[in-house]
Amino acid sequence: MLDRAAIAALIPHAGAMCLLERVDSWNAERIVCVSGTHRDAANPLRAGDLLPALCGIEYAAQAMAVHGALSAAVEGRPSAGYLVSLRNVQCSRARLDDLPGELTVSAERVMGDAARVIYQFALRAGDQQVLSGRATVVLDVQMPGAQP
Repeated sequence: MLDRAAIAALIPHAGAMCLLERVDSWNAERIVCVSGTHRDAANPLRAGDLLPALCGIEYAAQAMAVHGALSAAVEGRPSAGYLVSLRNVQCSRARLDDLPGELTVSAERVMGDAARVIYQFALRAGDQQVLSGRATVVLDVQMPGAQP
């Protein structure tokens, strides 16, 4: 299990923009993270006095980034990725900030290669699924002969 400080050391998101508070579990294909930052009045994604539910995509993207970083440490994968596509996004509510308790953010690597990876993701609050979908991430791969 990783805490917020360990997560922040793995991804480029700093300060309040690091939305995840802990990693509960992970393996080569899947990660499960938890956060209560959706209720924080200082959440940088808030629009006025609310946090739109579609901001949950950023929570999922950060879970994917943590998974990629943890996997890179084990398998030597690239260290950066860019979210390029979302598919089949389903959102069951308008906002996140009024949800009690913690958000559970899961991401599962469906397929991938050295250049891209596809994740299935979901956000839950207790027994309620709030958001789900698929994301394609293009990995930052150094091309042969290219200058860093």
